[in-house]
Amino acid sequence: MAISLRGVSKHYGALHAVDGVDLAIPRGEIFGIIGHNGAGKSTLFKMMLGLVPATQGEILVGGASVTGRHFRAARRHLGYLPENVVLYDNLDGLETLQFFAKLKHAPMAQCATILDRVGLTHAGKRPVREYSKGMRQRLGFAQALLGTPQVLFLDEPTNGLDPQAIRDFYATLRDLQSEGVTVIITSHILAELQQRVDRLAILAAGRVQAVGSVEALRQQTRMPLTFEIEMIASDVPAALQALAPLATLAPESTPTGLRLQCPREQKMAVLGALATLGDRVRDIKLLEPSLEDVFFGFSA
Repeated sequence: MAISLRGVSKHYGALHAVDGVDLAIPRGEIFGIIGHNGAGKSTLFKMMLGLVPATQGEILVGGASVTGRHFRAARRHLGYLPENVVLYDNLDGLETLQFFAKLKHAPMAQCATILDRVGLTHAGKRPVREYSKGMRQRLGFAQALLGTPQVLFLDEPTNGLDPQAIRDFYATLRDLQSEGVTVIITSHILAELQQRVDRLAILAAGRVQAVGSVEALRQQTRMPLTFEIEMIASDVPAALQALAPLATLAPESTPTGLRLQCPREQKMAVLGALATLGDRVRDIKLLEPSLEDVFFGFSA
């Protein structure tokens, strides 16, 4: 396992910021952690990085306990991008990476290569004070990649990035994953994570409410599927008649036909009923619950 947490808690007096968390994250996985503000995500990150001691429980990162004597060496193989990147405005982009490379004992030769990997070669000699928010974010990501980390911790990593930069960022993560790197990522933009993480944990009030792939979490919430059926208005009565035997459904008329929600186990029955209508059904859209729907289902 790249990361293992067993019974991990962090208490600040009566406040239980993290409360009895168990997690096991294998090597090479892109793992998301989502939750409301104050759910404990940042505290959990800081404990996994060894920056904040746990009140109780055990945390292993890269096989080393964060409280053990071997963690200092293991930490050289970690990369961290905090939510709020703080950089030195008077340094240029390349000098910034060289500064962090010295701190991490990373090869200086990596700096130019990583600057190119995040698309900042053209700005490498410009002072950071002239960087846009998105450029600062990419430079922050670049410093996290120094030292060829085996585990990456990324806290709200796409803040300030435009759509193309976000696409490039996740393409880089997939490349890193193919090299065996484990990625732990938090984001408030759930639509971004939905198709891009292998599994995720939903955190609320310091506790893990659920862990699994998006599809597995959909199954656990038992949220209904949504059908959008396109047909002309004169064919709607026939559709309602065909669906009538499925008594749990409550179809609604729309300007383009019908919309209905059904339990997941009735999906094939609905499709079978619609098939009897032949070409009177012009199109069917089947909508799964989004990650946002699933999140609110667990955290409400």
